[in-house]
Formats: sequence, C-alpha cells, structure tokens
Amino acid sequence: MTDQPHIIEVAIPLYLDKTFHYRVPERLLNEAVTGRRALVPFGNRKLTGYILGNAVGSGIVNLKDIIEVLDSEPLWTAVELEFYRWVASYYQHPLGEVVRTALPAGINIQTRKGTSGAQETMTGGKSARREKFYLPGKSVDTPRQPSPKALEILEVIREAGAISASELRKRFGACSPQLKRLAELGLSAVEEREVYRNPFKNSTVNRDEPRLLHTHQKAALETITDSLDQQLFSPFLLYGVTGSGKTEVYLQAISHALKLGKSALVLVPEIALTPQLTGRFQDRFGGGIAILHSGLSDGERYDEWRRIRRGLARIVIGARSAIFAPLDKIGIIIVDEEHEASFKQSDGLRYNARDLALVRGRMEQAAVVLGSATPSVTSIHAAGEGRLTLLGLPERVEGRPMPLVELVAMKGSKETISAVLSAGLAETYEQGRQAIVFLNRRGYATFLVCADCGKPLTCPNCSVTLTYHRQRGQSLCHYCDYAVPAPGTCPSCGGATLSELGAGTEKLEHDLKDLLPSARILRMDSDTTSGKGSHERLLSRMNDGSADVLVGTQMIAKGHDFPEVTLVGVINAEASLGMPDFRAAERTFQLLSQVIGRAGRGENPGRVVVQALDIEHYAIRSAAEHDAAGFYQQELEFRREAGYPPFAFLAAFAISGLSEQTVSEQADATARLLGRLKSELKVRVEILGPAQSPIYRLRNRFRRQILLKAVNRGDLHRLLTYWRQRAAVVSTVRISVDIDPVDMM
Repeated sequence: MTDQPHIIEVAIPLYLDKTFHYRVPERLLNEAVTGRRALVPFGNRKLTGYILGNAVGSGIVNLKDIIEVLDSEPLWTAVELEFYRWVASYYQHPLGEVVRTALPAGINIQTRKGTSGAQETMTGGKSARREKFYLPGKSVDTPRQPSPKALEILEVIREAGAISASELRKRFGACSPQLKRLAELGLSAVEEREVYRNPFKNSTVNRDEPRLLHTHQKAALETITDSLDQQLFSPFLLYGVTGSGKTEVYLQAISHALKLGKSALVLVPEIALTPQLTGRFQDRFGGGIAILHSGLSDGERYDEWRRIRRGLARIVIGARSAIFAPLDKIGIIIVDEEHEASFKQSDGLRYNARDLALVRGRMEQAAVVLGSATPSVTSIHAAGEGRLTLLGLPERVEGRPMPLVELVAMKGSKETISAVLSAGLAETYEQGRQAIVFLNRRGYATFLVCADCGKPLTCPNCSVTLTYHRQRGQSLCHYCDYAVPAPGTCPSCGGATLSELGAGTEKLEHDLKDLLPSARILRMDSDTTSGKGSHERLLSRMNDGSADVLVGTQMIAKGHDFPEVTLVGVINAEASLGMPDFRAAERTFQLLSQVIGRAGRGENPGRVVVQALDIEHYAIRSAAEHDAAGFYQQELEFRREAGYPPFAFLAAFAISGLSEQTVSEQADATARLLGRLKSELKVRVEILGPAQSPIYRLRNRFRRQILLKAVNRGDLHRLLTYWRQRAAVVSTVRISVDIDPVDMM
C-alpha cells in the first residue's frame, strides 16, 4: 500500500476566487510549510504561490507537483494569515491578491516565453543585497611590507574591526590592488555579508527628550497607557485641534508600549508627511525604526520589510500599505490624520487602512489611536455611540491662540490674490516671518479656451479639460497624462487665440513672484515633488528658514509644523464643494481647518485670509470660526436624512469598457440581476443607477456606476456574494466592486 501524497493548499496572486491544491514531492517535504512561497506550475506558466497549509479532506486527484520552495523561513504568521483572510472576505477579493499586496513589491517570480516561444525566462524576484567586508587578518608582521596606501587602509580596517568595501572606496578611491595585497599577506580577511539598503542614510539625528504635557495631553496619555498595561483591544479617537500636541502623545504612548516589550505601527496618509514625522521619531527613539511607503525603491522596501520581519525594527512608520507590515507583538497602532481619504486604496484591493487598523488592533489585542484635528463624520458618530473612546485636546500647547481668520468674498473679482491677502503677505515678508498660500489645483491655468469658438481644450481620452502648464509648455490631462504643446491652436476651429481661465499653483507662484520680487518662494505640488527625496528637500527649506513663502496643493495643508509661519492664505476655498459627492462639505471643512491650522504654531500669533465666492456656506464658515461642533451637528443631520454613512453602508459598482453601448448594456444587466437577487434574498438594499460616472470617459474607457445602500452591513455583503456567484460579465467589460467607497468620481 502506497503512502498518501502530501497535499498543500496554495493561493495564487491572480484575480481568482479560489485557492488550489498541489502535491509536494518527497525532496521538498521538509521545506513546503505554511508561510513560505513555492514556484508552481499554473497552466503553461510557472508562478509564485503562497503556501496556506495542508489540504483539508481527501480524494483530491490529478494534482501537479510544486517545483521549488522559494523561502528558507516563513513570510507570514498564523495571526497575519487570519488578518489576510478577513481582508479577502470583507472586501470580497481573492486571497492570493491580498497576500501579494501584503508582501513587498518585486519578490514574486514567474516565467515568460522568449520571443521565439521556445526559451523560458524567469522574471521578478527581489533578492538580498550582499557586500564584501574587510576585517583584520591573523598576520601581524611580515618581511614584505605593503605600500603606504595599503598600510593606511589597514590601519582603518583595524580601527573599525570590520568595514565594507564601499566605505573603503568612499574614503580611499580605487583601492582594489591594495586590498588584494593585504589579503595575500594575511594582514586582512574578507567575508561577504548581507547588508540592508538604508533609506535613512542621509538623515541627521538630534537627540530629543520627552516634553512636559499639558493637562489634556496627560489625561489622554494616561488613558492610553492604562489600556496598554491591560493588553486589551482599546480603540480611541484622539481629537485635538491643530497644534494641540497629538504627536507628543503618540511618542510617549509608544515609549510605554516599547517598555512593555511591544511594537508600534504608525500610519500617515501620504508620503509628504513621512519625513517630518520620521525625523521626530528618530530624534526620540534613535534606531529600531522602519519606514514603508511608495517613495522607497523596491530594494529599500524589501530590506525594510525584512528588517521588520526579523525583529530589527520595533516601530514602523508608513502610508496605507504599512498596515500589512510584518510586526510581531503589536501593542499600539496609530492612524495620524485618520480622516484622510488617501488611506483608501483606489484600485486592485480597495482596502481602507484606517478601518483595517481597527481590525488588526482587535486581532492583536492592541490599542488603536485614531488621531485628527478634523475627524471624519463617521468617527465622530462612533465616538458619540461609545464605539470609540474620545480623548480631547481642545487647546494648543503652551496656551497658544488659534489663528484669527478673515473671510474675503471674491464674487465679481478677477484677481487671484485679493488686496487683503497681498497686504498681509507683504507685511509678513517685511517682518521676516513665513507664509503659506494654499490652492488645491496644480498647473498654470485651469484650462485654455478658444477666443473664436468659445470651446475649451479637452482631453480626447477623458471627459475633462486640459490643464495649462506654462513651465512645461504643455496642456496636460491630469488623469491619463495626454499632452499637447501649449498654448497651441484650437483643435475645433483652428483658432490661434487661446485665453487662460482659472488659476493653478504654477500661476499663483508666478503672481507671488511679481508681488514679492525678492522673496524666496517654493512650490509644492505633484509637479515639483516627483523626484526621490523632493518632499524632504522642500520641507527642510521651510524648516531652516531658507524660504519665505510656500505655495502648494493639499500636500502642504496638514501635518506640517513650521513655527515661523504666521500667515496662511487660502485661494478658491469653495473649490471642493462642487464635487458630485455627499462628502464634499466634510472634505471642504477638513481641508480648510487643516490649512488654517498651519498658522501661528510658534511663539507668534497666526492670521489666515480665506478667499471664496460664497463665504456663507456652513463648511467654510464653520472652519473659519473654529466651530467644529456646529459643523458636525449640521452634517450628521444631513447624512441621517439622506441615508448616507454613518447611517448606511455603501458598495459601488464601476463598469467600464471601450464600447459605450456594451458598457451601457452590461450596466443595465448588472442592475437587473441585483434587483432580482434583492427580491429573492429579501434583503433591504437600495439600488441607485446605473448612471454615468461623473468623469464619464477616462483613459478611453466609458464608465457607468451603480451604488448600493443598506442600513444593515450583512444584507449588503449577502447580496454582493450572491451576485458574484451569478454574474455574467462580457469579456470586454471590467466590473469592479468597491466596499465602503470614499471616491464617487
């Protein structure tokens, strides 16, 4: 009687709703364990698969063997796999894709056919970096003396004990012959070691001590540390006005967690906030910190991930993907600026890192601190119901006042910068202080319009106008990157006169240089921060006082602490109110409150000038008057009446394709099927649509959407599960389902 074959369950990183079974050949029995990757045959390819465990049940036949096991140690723990499974279930996404998202980019491998079709090549797969290190040899005297340069190198090797070849080349230039000679004489030894790519290599650390806390900070910290001592899941909302010292509470809470032998995970909404926060953490804790965000190279990200996995970093700071960091013994998870929409992934696995922080915190029995000066309406509601413990910081540190805000009505005005703001900027510059001017639109002009036929320049691939970028000499689509030379001619009538309408940050920078010719003006938007390290370089110039005015989009509006900024100007404050999204007022209030809060964070009081067409809108008025309570009350009343979150749960269908008719037919068929299933299952779900998406055509694809609303989360997920089982989708059409959408465009 033959032995039963050893069969394992494997997840494949493809959009497939099931896992697969493979046999393990005898030579790999000891290696094919849960948590490792295996190279497996899949159709006519070889792909990376994730070993989930031994297969349950018997009678599985006609299975293929795995080819190789790719790891010597597990890449995830049982608790992490439980987390992955929860994510896959909640967001209705394939488990293999979830695991792929959780692992560092570039480590998966697959085979591709060569151009002739006969040759098979392996692609992908990130490996560890290794480097030669030189150590003192055993010989101490020798009749054949090396050269003076070699003796100088030897002295450095002996002093260091071990030093890398790259460091020696940095000090001595080309020195391979001398190193070879030292090794021949036995005066030095060489060995190869694994080294980590270091994203902190250009950082300077200034040791920082814990600061004295004011009364509200102390109370918040004590509540958090008490929960850490109990080692129970405890969710908090740290609601502190701008400048109230939330970061210091984070730092001291993390310090307490580290003393208990725990680790800490800190999430920030975007990489622009990472350098300043990381600097604070390095100054306070020194080493043991890892960062994870899209600004790292694949190699740096891979090395940071391995440092975390091996326990060499007990604090991880990163953007949304850091929620999957392989941290062990998590004691505290902090979500800074928890209200930010950028915690939501917009494609592929559409997870929300803010929400997953609570899920992972519950699994790890950790404290979870959601921090913000402008919490989401959902978080405010949850705190009101007792599902989050509210920790309030209603005052700025050292009793500093909130900035004075002046609203300037711009209706009928053709100026970009009002007389009030112009005078304020001139006065601030003369006083040697700094200013921030905020406009949430990049480019020079919003668009160009033909003086002859009146038509604007539009993108041929997307239902949007092109934005004029003077510095580039192009009109550019901010969605698909289509570009034409500018100003150019009108494609509709051939007219040669194109007028500029609207203003972006590039034009604002130009106008400010005219207003303050000798001022040092910086612009911070996605056009000026595309290079690696560009965020840090721009922010450091504001920090060290080598810039007078910072102009930018929303990336300058939150999280930054510039003590010398005493004036903030806001251009087109109402811009986001026109978005076709029920969260438009909330986002406007949050963005304005955050940018207003950049003023007066140092010893000198702050002033803010807010320019808007309609200065009476409740979102603008509430932000200007620092009346958060009034805003949340009014917004919650609107949400309750309209049946939107936090009083309902949403799922959005996005249906797109190259053929307008096919997309329309598929959208109608999808809505009909959802309607039938709703009746069969007797679930209380409202089906809205199908309708054209606000941006109807994007990258040459026509887009329609369906929105599902339900008071009960279970009803919504039940309907979606059955739809997946019954759906028939035309091959040329894409359908994606977004659970808890935050972007309705």
